[in-house]
Amino acid sequence: MQKAPINWTNTILFTLTPLLAVTLVPYYGFTHGYGLYEWLVFFVLMGFCGMSITAGYHRLWSHKTYKAHPIIRFVFALGGACALQNDVFHWASDHRRHHAHVDNNDKDPYSAGMGFWYSHIGWILRDFESGKVNFSNIKDLQRDPILVWQHKHYLALVLIMNIGVPAFLGYLGGDIIGGILLGGLLRLVLSQHVTWFINSIAHIWGRQPYSDASSARDNPLLALITYGEGYHNYHHTFQWDYRNGIKWWHYDPTKWFIRSCSFVGLTSDLKRCSPVVIESARLDMQYRYVTERYAASGNSDKWLQRLETEYQQLKATLQLWAQHQQSWYEAKSSELHEKWSHWERLQMRDSYREVKYRLKIQKQRWHELVENFPTLTALHPA
Repeated sequence: MQKAPINWTNTILFTLTPLLAVTLVPYYGFTHGYGLYEWLVFFVLMGFCGMSITAGYHRLWSHKTYKAHPIIRFVFALGGACALQNDVFHWASDHRRHHAHVDNNDKDPYSAGMGFWYSHIGWILRDFESGKVNFSNIKDLQRDPILVWQHKHYLALVLIMNIGVPAFLGYLGGDIIGGILLGGLLRLVLSQHVTWFINSIAHIWGRQPYSDASSARDNPLLALITYGEGYHNYHHTFQWDYRNGIKWWHYDPTKWFIRSCSFVGLTSDLKRCSPVVIESARLDMQYRYVTERYAASGNSDKWLQRLETEYQQLKATLQLWAQHQQSWYEAKSSELHEKWSHWERLQMRDSYREVKYRLKIQKQRWHELVENFPTLTALHPA
């Protein structure tokens, strides 16, 4: 099969910049040294680029998980140019095709089915048919004047943000070259590969607690360096959610930033997936996993029946909890508050709490059953 033609611009750019980073940056460090200020510039610009991609290019424009004030959109447009991740039109178009045809080697621009190298950077180095420019899926974005401006002036913005800004910040600190090398060159290379790890590592290593319909995986360690994007199985299952890490302990600074901006009116209409839908997806995956293991163990049907009974009861309680939660929220709303008597509201609250407690107990029982399943089947062989 004939290979796709080499994209020489990208190949030279993404070969030369890492080579310069691993030679010039340490050489200048040994001969001249970097001060605390230069490293501060590096980390600030690193975060600026990363958040512009995750909160802007990805969750705002590619998935429309929330709305943002023009100020935020303008800052993200600058940060995306600084990250040298192409303009929003190209990036979002590729990413929407990725979600529409995930793991399809002919249609997914960075399909993990082609291997680590391809999904990480190989797809950029050649002009593959799957990466052919087609803006038919971003007509909504083409109506945004900020994105039209960024698309029109992208090359100039790249030069300003990657050379001009680091040089200016270096000048303020008394070391222009140090500012360019750390805030420009090293930051550029690292920020690019950190983003590409989401296309490669997050589709190869990790868990699939919500769905196995695609190769996407949750990888908490990857989340630490990708601003929360490591919870990739959740994202591919519920891509309209502005969060990737949904638990309070999940490291997702992108989520925290979006939420914080909503308190001052810079973001709005933050979309969240229903908890009952999330829990149902997790429960279904656990049930499938255990039943598949059970089928291979050759144990008696009574244990499968017990598993089935617990599964159906938990599913029913989840639905009941969702109904009571909705009713309780409606009862507390100002519109319906006056229509309910005090005792009716108390009764509704107590019913909701009762179902919530029952759900908690059943979830604990289910998790114990799933975790102890190997022990149970060993104690009760066929």
